Amino acid sequence: MKQIFDSVKLGELPVKNRLVRSATWEGMAEEDGSIPEALYQTYEELARGGTGTIITGFTSVSQDDRYFEGMMRLGKDELIPQYRRLTQILHENGAVAIAQLALGGYYEHGREYEPDALSLGQIQTIAGWFGDAARRAKEARFDGVQIHAAHFFFLSRFISPAVNHRTDDYGGSTERRMRILREILQDIREKAPGLHVTMKLNASDFTHGGLEMEESLQIAETMAAAGLDSIEVSGNGTSVAGIRAGVNEGYFAGYAKALAERISIPVILVGGHRSIACMNALVNDSGIEFLSLSRPLIREPDLPNRWKRGDATPARCVSCNACYRTPGHKCIFVLHGKK
Repeated sequence: MKQIFDSVKLGELPVKNRLVRSATWEGMAEEDGSIPEALYQTYEELARGGTGTIITGFTSVSQDDRYFEGMMRLGKDELIPQYRRLTQILHENGAVAIAQLALGGYYEHGREYEPDALSLGQIQTIAGWFGDAARRAKEARFDGVQIHAAHFFFLSRFISPAVNHRTDDYGGSTERRMRILREILQDIREKAPGLHVTMKLNASDFTHGGLEMEESLQIAETMAAAGLDSIEVSGNGTSVAGIRAGVNEGYFAGYAKALAERISIPVILVGGHRSIACMNALVNDSGIEFLSLSRPLIREPDLPNRWKRGDATPARCVSCNACYRTPGHKCIFVLHGKK
């Protein structure tokens, strides 16, 4: 009988439980990606709270990315010591550290380029950015990196037929649209060998003409065959409101179960987990091995420890999404002094 508190391996990484902190937007970094003390404190709280694997919030691979403010970044070597301090905090508290490598948009001379407008040279530059950022992550002693190809940020748009209308080797068929992902993975492997490389992928774009389940499964299978170490399943339109324990948890579970039957690498499922009972049922009734949490850990960073101590009450998160409208994306109930 599997349990969420089993000590297992994520690929080759020993982890103390099956719980993952899914990359969660904080918006607290300085303009150049420097980490302020308040953000170190956020990660220390998370690590002390008992989550086995922690994925950083959106960490851009480019210093020129201006998609939104407050992004962490791994676009220059000068930031490595700050991120090494971050991994030290996570490791000292027993957590595996994974840097989410992301790109909000491609910017050059203040102009944003969408996939159709990019030259071949610009596309190759992007793959290099991811590889260079992974090398910095390795030097900062992260255990792994996550390629962010979900949520309609740049890579998600690039692989989506709703956005990518290119007619060259990077557009048209599924295989051509996802070529950039294969090249990014190859560049990471060359520049940062030994890192666990995971990827976040939409189960569906939930957009007219966008990526649908079967094509997403094809992309996931191809990336697994290319040497990816794990895949986290997500989708556009995340953070569904009105989640209730035992009622509508795990809203991408259907896709994740299908994916787990088709690939041999670990599948990580995010989206609407609230109770131990449902989470244990998922890992026992499917090939899903890991479950990631976002909003519940905003309200209760110590939720895993609470559960492990024997208090199995479901997560106190009520899925109101008010955290998206607070500084640092803090839980509104915590800010008003409520547990």
